[in-house]
Amino acid sequence: MKTSLSVCGAFVLAVLLPQACDMKETPLSEKGFIRLNFAPLPVPAAALSAIPDTDSFILDIRASDGKSVYHGRYGDAPDSLFAAPGDYAVSVRSIDFEAPGFDAPQYGADRLVSVVKGGCTGVELVCTQLNAGVRLYFDVLFRYEYPDADIFLESASGSLMYGLDERRTAYFKPGVVNVKMRVDGSTKTLVSRTLEARQMLSLTLSASGEELEGLTILLDTTREWIAETYTVGGRGGGSDYTDAIGVAEARLSAPAEDVWVCGYIVGGDLSSGKCSFEPPFSSATNLVLAAKSSCKSRDLCLSVQLAKGDVRDALNLVDHPDLLGSKVWLKGDLVASYYGLPGLQAISDFKLQD
Repeated sequence: MKTSLSVCGAFVLAVLLPQACDMKETPLSEKGFIRLNFAPLPVPAAALSAIPDTDSFILDIRASDGKSVYHGRYGDAPDSLFAAPGDYAVSVRSIDFEAPGFDAPQYGADRLVSVVKGGCTGVELVCTQLNAGVRLYFDVLFRYEYPDADIFLESASGSLMYGLDERRTAYFKPGVVNVKMRVDGSTKTLVSRTLEARQMLSLTLSASGEELEGLTILLDTTREWIAETYTVGGRGGGSDYTDAIGVAEARLSAPAEDVWVCGYIVGGDLSSGKCSFEPPFSSATNLVLAAKSSCKSRDLCLSVQLAKGDVRDALNLVDHPDLLGSKVWLKGDLVASYYGLPGLQAISDFKLQD
């Protein structure tokens, strides 16, 4: 196999073009030549299993008039390709990718280069992932409430069924990808996302009797992995307490003013890295909301500032420990951070569940 390499999900292909190489190898004619090889760079041992076989990459070299100089496997290409002086489009693809498919990441790159008479010039093509991926997960609540649901992913170039026991990643061309669910003959779109090349969406489908919508976004530094949790049955716009948004949506909506948020009071005594979920409580100035009354994870909560006044008097857990686990609607301003969590401040109105 010709030399392959990977750096953070990228491959580097070195294409040498005529300009100033060893003249002993330059033919005595009016043509120049194109020399191909993969540049040798060190690859971490842990990444070896993820590297495609570069011999199988599809190499395409075309002149400016569209005439093909070479089209085929990189592994079958000669070391030197003679070509008349001029401009050429060099393209490499790990696979052909026209329709959605499972476990089908496509790597590639394109470059315009110039061939001159005599000599050699080198140019590198950095091959990155050109398509996007979606991986679905189904939690216990979703499987319990929708055991017979048909889940499928749909894009402009096609669709894929995604069974509840599917473990593979589905790949799509960059663009809009819709996650749809069909139950009892009725189909609805659950999530619609616009994905770019290299983005990998990891989406968990959940279900909640409280119909609270939740989204959490995570990214890593190799390819853009985006992880989300979507609760089927989500609702709310936040303009009125009857149309309040859920905690998870509120965590992603800052900054915003005068928004109604609905959740459960699950704790208080906030500090920059801690939160108490059990009484007794010592601070009357704050509390935290969650989408479920059983939540014990600080990272899933919305922090709430209780300013001095009627709201603090009515809701603080020091004086009202019995409110722990209660459902509440709060109107205030969403902020990106309060004690290190997305938060709600300047509360102007509230309503406790009867």
